[in-house]
Amino acid sequence: MKFQLAINLERLDKSLDMHDVARHTIEMVQMAEQAEFTIAWAAEHHALEMTIAPNPLQILTWWAGHTEQIRLGTAVAVAAYWHPIGLAGEAAFLDLISGGRLEFGIGSGAYQREFDRMHPGLKQSDAWRYMQEMLPVLKELWAGDYAHDGEFWAFPTSTSVPKPIQKPHPPIWVAARSPITFDYAVANDCNVMSWPIARPFTEAELYKRQFDESVAAHPNHDAPTWALMRHTAVYDSADEWMVPVEAARRQLSQFENLFKNLGDVEDGFPRAIPMEEVANAAEYEPRSLSENLVFGTPDEVIEKLRMYEALGVDEFIYYASLGLGHSQQKRSMELFCDEVIPAFI
Repeated sequence: MKFQLAINLERLDKSLDMHDVARHTIEMVQMAEQAEFTIAWAAEHHALEMTIAPNPLQILTWWAGHTEQIRLGTAVAVAAYWHPIGLAGEAAFLDLISGGRLEFGIGSGAYQREFDRMHPGLKQSDAWRYMQEMLPVLKELWAGDYAHDGEFWAFPTSTSVPKPIQKPHPPIWVAARSPITFDYAVANDCNVMSWPIARPFTEAELYKRQFDESVAAHPNHDAPTWALMRHTAVYDSADEWMVPVEAARRQLSQFENLFKNLGDVEDGFPRAIPMEEVANAAEYEPRSLSENLVFGTPDEVIEKLRMYEALGVDEFIYYASLGLGHSQQKRSMELFCDEVIPAFI
C-alpha cells in the first residue's frame, strides 16, 4: 500500500495568520515528498476559511515550484464551476510546468452553500450530471480540435492550449461514494478516491464492495487504482489520544454545518454545531472518533492501516487537515514518515 497526502490551507478561527498557514502547508507537502508519498492533493472550495482553496490548480502550481518529484492532484475540481475550455487549458498548463506531474481529480462538489454562490439554482444532488458531461469533453480538448453541443455547455471547434505533457492525458480520478459514481469511474477508466468522513471501518468495506461490483460489471476495462482518505494523526504517547479527537470534533462540527447546509457562516467561518444537535452524533463521540479515524501511536496506526491494506486499498490518503496545531501536525507527519511508512515497505 502506498501513501498520498491531502492537505488544505485551513483556519478555524481568526487566530491564525495566513502567512503562517501558507508556510505550514508547503512545509507539509515537502515533508511528504521527502518521505516518497506518491501524490499531494489540493481541494476546491469557495468563501470558506476551513478549506481555503479557490483554485486547486493555482495551489498546485505553487506546490510545483517548491517540489521536484511528488505528483500533484486536484481533489477535486468541481465540474459545475468551470467551463471545459478553461479547465482543460489550466490543467494542461500545470502538467506542462510541473514536468508532467498532474493527477486530475474531478467531482460533483460537496456543499449546497457553494452552489448557491458559484452556480445559483443548481442543486448539489444534480451536480454529478455536470461532471459526467465535462469529463469526455476534457479528453477531446486535450486530444485536439473539438466542437461541443451538450446539455450544459456548447462551443464551436476549439482545443486545449497548451496540451498536457502526459499522453493521452494526465491520470484521471473521480471522487466516489455511491454505486452510480463507481460505475462511471470504472467505465471511463478513471481511478477512484473515497472518503468515509468519520464513519466506521464498515463504511470503507461498503465502498470496497461497490468498487468490486463496478469492476466486475466492466470486464473489458482494467481495474483502476482505489485510494481511501481518512483523517490521520500520530502521537508519541497513548495518553495524548484526546488531542486529535478534540481537534477533529471542532473541525467536523463546522463540516456538519456546511454538509447539512445550515447556513450559519460569518466572514467565512462556519458556526461550530454542537454535536448533540446532529442526528449522527454517535459518530462524533470521542471514543468513536479515536477508533474510526486513523489516530494513534505509531504501532496503533500501523495496526489500523493493516486493515485497510487487507481490505484492498491501493493507496491510503493521509488527510492532515483536521484543526490540529501546526506543530502537532508536523510531529504527526514526522512519526508517520519515520515509524509508520517503514512497516509498509
